[in-house]
Amino acid sequence: MKVKHVLPLVAMLLLVVVAFPGCRRQFDGVEIVLVNNKVEIDEALRNFAALYERETGVRVSIRSFGGETPYAPALAAMFAAGMEPEIFVIEGRAGYEDARQFGRITDLTNEPWVRDTDLYYVSPTDGTIVGFPVAIEGWGLGYNRELLRRAGVDPRTMVNIAGIRAAFEQIESMRDELGIDGVVAMAAGPGMTWVTGLHAVNAYLTLGLPYHESTRYIDMLNRGEVNPVRLRYFAEYMDLLFRHSIHTSLTVGGYDTQIGDFATGRTVFIHQGNWTDPVFAGMGIDFEMGYVPHAFLPETTDGIFIGAPSFYIVNARAPNVQAAKDFLTFMAMTPAGHDYMVHQAGAVAAFRSVTLEPPGQFSRAVQDWANAGRIFTWQQNEMPDGFGMGTLGPIFHLLATREIDVDGFVNMFTEAVATLR
Repeated sequence: MKVKHVLPLVAMLLLVVVAFPGCRRQFDGVEIVLVNNKVEIDEALRNFAALYERETGVRVSIRSFGGETPYAPALAAMFAAGMEPEIFVIEGRAGYEDARQFGRITDLTNEPWVRDTDLYYVSPTDGTIVGFPVAIEGWGLGYNRELLRRAGVDPRTMVNIAGIRAAFEQIESMRDELGIDGVVAMAAGPGMTWVTGLHAVNAYLTLGLPYHESTRYIDMLNRGEVNPVRLRYFAEYMDLLFRHSIHTSLTVGGYDTQIGDFATGRTVFIHQGNWTDPVFAGMGIDFEMGYVPHAFLPETTDGIFIGAPSFYIVNARAPNVQAAKDFLTFMAMTPAGHDYMVHQAGAVAAFRSVTLEPPGQFSRAVQDWANAGRIFTWQQNEMPDGFGMGTLGPIFHLLATREIDVDGFVNMFTEAVATLR
């Protein structure tokens, strides 16, 4: 290993050892350690841990990393120092494979919370349930309900490509009357490949597939193959979105531009997820919002993309595995846990028994779609690292700027995927 690669790990290791000279403090009872990757919820998580200790006598010690102290290197440094926390976070297959390699995966299939959610992480190795969904996020094609009403469009008709085309044509014919500058708020510039190369590609990967029962298209992609018929439908849909967007916002705008176009009523739709809720709340936007599917196929696909961006793993090498399982069950299945997830951490809970409503409108919509079971999974994080944003994302930009057409998009996408063989 090169020196320049060793030094950051050594520095991180020293930071962890100095900051946490023992992973556990002296404590007479049972103690578990949870390593958290969201510094934004550190205070809420610590408060919940304190409540849990009062209720059960079990201490939950929180270690939060993020921001200027990145989570993954900090966790790696803890492991290198011989510290084995009971609970830590993974975000997808790469994290799972690393944990599996070192024997840190615990089978959670028979835990009581499993029957209350569809959004757990399933081991790609043996099909067991190994990840507790920390929260859920989701996206579809977000809409401004008042503008749709004024245009005479029923969102319930937008569940296949014919319904979406008809709605777009109707809205375009009323552009002046509605006071809009485009139908869709979309940004496909070089800095927005997380939207195009990840979130948009996920539509190609999972639209219409049973949530946990098919990995057909991600498996094909990782073998270097595409489904040409499905890919063409997808390319035509992206071209439709781009042609009905505000061109300058699409090609040179960024996240703030996209948000602003939708928030100010310049567009009826937006290609974004419920993580935008705090931004809209901060802007004082209170018009009613909802989601329709990214329904690019001829057949009806009545669902949106919902998944957990991260999962708690119970570390099989830690000393208090059962206590860690009990803590997660308390979080998922008690009123105190529900209050923590929704009101304190500001999350959309992944569990059907949670009746508390998150404050944001898109988040409430995500929860409604999830509770109804009208959901398609996330598989964009199962692509090779960097492939979506670095390789596929720029192809969307070429389509947005009209440097290529649908045929060119299909050809370039297919050729890019072929490099994975």
